[in-house]
Amino acid sequence: MSTENEKIPQESISEKDSQGNSTQDESDRELQKIQYPGKGGTFDAVEGHHYYRPIDSYEGLHRWDPNFEWTEEEEKKIVRKIDFRVCTFACVTFFALQLDRGNIGQALSSTLLQDLKMTSNDFNLGQTIFLVCFLLAEMPSQLLSKRIGPDRWIPIQIISWSLVAACQAFLKSRGSYLALRALLGLLEGGFIPDTILFLSFFYKSSELPKRLTCFWISFTIAGIIGSFLAFGFLHITDSNGGGSWRYLFAYEGLITGVIGIIAVFWMPASPVQTKGGLRGKDGWFTEHEEKIIVNRVIRDDPSKGTMHNREALTPKLFWESLKDFHMWPVYFLGLIWMIPTTPATNYLTLQLRSQGFTTFQTNLLVIPAAVIAIITMISITWIAERTNQRLLCGASVEVWNLVLLIALEFLPERSMPWQRWAILTLLVGGPTIHPIVVALTSRNAGSVRTRTVASALYNMSVQISGIAGANVYQTKDAPYYKHGNRVLIALAVVSGVLFVAAKVYYDWCNKQNSTKWNAMTSEQREQYLLEHPELTNKRYQDSRNYPG
Repeated sequence: MSTENEKIPQESISEKDSQGNSTQDESDRELQKIQYPGKGGTFDAVEGHHYYRPIDSYEGLHRWDPNFEWTEEEEKKIVRKIDFRVCTFACVTFFALQLDRGNIGQALSSTLLQDLKMTSNDFNLGQTIFLVCFLLAEMPSQLLSKRIGPDRWIPIQIISWSLVAACQAFLKSRGSYLALRALLGLLEGGFIPDTILFLSFFYKSSELPKRLTCFWISFTIAGIIGSFLAFGFLHITDSNGGGSWRYLFAYEGLITGVIGIIAVFWMPASPVQTKGGLRGKDGWFTEHEEKIIVNRVIRDDPSKGTMHNREALTPKLFWESLKDFHMWPVYFLGLIWMIPTTPATNYLTLQLRSQGFTTFQTNLLVIPAAVIAIITMISITWIAERTNQRLLCGASVEVWNLVLLIALEFLPERSMPWQRWAILTLLVGGPTIHPIVVALTSRNAGSVRTRTVASALYNMSVQISGIAGANVYQTKDAPYYKHGNRVLIALAVVSGVLFVAAKVYYDWCNKQNSTKWNAMTSEQREQYLLEHPELTNKRYQDSRNYPG
């Protein structure tokens, strides 16, 4: 699916005689030359706008106009407005997710295990149960979000999980710990693809990677702020001098709950449904601005006009989306690419404690990894979009992981603790391509229904990798986890190879599509377009259907 409107030039789809002159008839040339008004005055297209008209029930149909024009400056202004009101708040909600999802690591640096009479293996079990429940909730949550609208479902999720997160303050035993981790996973599962679906209503495909980078930066900032909050909350103790982690869960759950309540009145259903609540009686956008948003999004990705924002997927549409095997390479990548860094991330506080650092030193020493993660994530996303080599950037990330894992494996056990801290910090803070792969999933989907299912399936594959990663480090292998690191080294190599293989596959798909389109006559092309309206921008004529 094209993300930068990379249509095949007219030259490349023209039939020529032996003297190099075009042999196409006039109707074929007209089919190729139609231009859409839009950014910069025109929007090049291969076929007429009647092939891309949204369905009658599409919520923005009254703003769709194939002859509508706007200036580049107007578009930049409206994107800045969307960034401020939509993307910024999406980052706030992701901050809420990570605050309640990640504080278990800070509690681990306190007396959680001792107070609940648990071992690190019990902690692993709790994380595994959390991830399994998170995984199981992904698809139902995404389908429900598509049915009732992410603007309704996301606030319900946040408020619900904030209550469960706060209830962790009352944990008494291993059993209650496992039960609440399960419930928390069920309520948080699906939030990420739900939010990506929401963002897709407002942004073009080529704009998503930068916004998703901001999305995951808020994830990292939550870790930094969470560390400072933990530093304060863990100083609060009961009359017996313990239980400080209980205050951590209680207060952070309260913060998240407030964000959820604000979300109820802040999140709009769509760009053309922003009136009411905290958005004001006149809404966020003027009629002219709504027309810019709707037309630029539909012209970039016509598939977004094939369903309205509260339309459920039928079993048939769901099955068709599952069968889209062109998406499977992304799912396979999700199963493995994060595992090499997952154990180090989960066990960073525990490993620092084992090196002699105090609870409070540990919670401050994890901050540099978060800062480095922000820098490397911005850098790798910029490089990937600038070079248009997203999957090869993923392979380079695994090279980074491989070097650090080898260094960790061969570091002498009696070395200075600061050396181990430095390697772990670079490993945990290394470049993540999560925003790139998530945006790639959305780009390659080609339809709203496939985007809905694919976003959930990719995130499910990531959760499966999280389950595997959470069990690589075992108690018997502590404190240096030599055996576990050797497993991670092997997986980093396999992951790098898979990224390269996916790149080769998608390049081959693009070449095949281009060849098929070039071989068609003008009549065959028009017939093909009429017979395959559901394919929208995954049709043959786009030579960049699958950007890699």
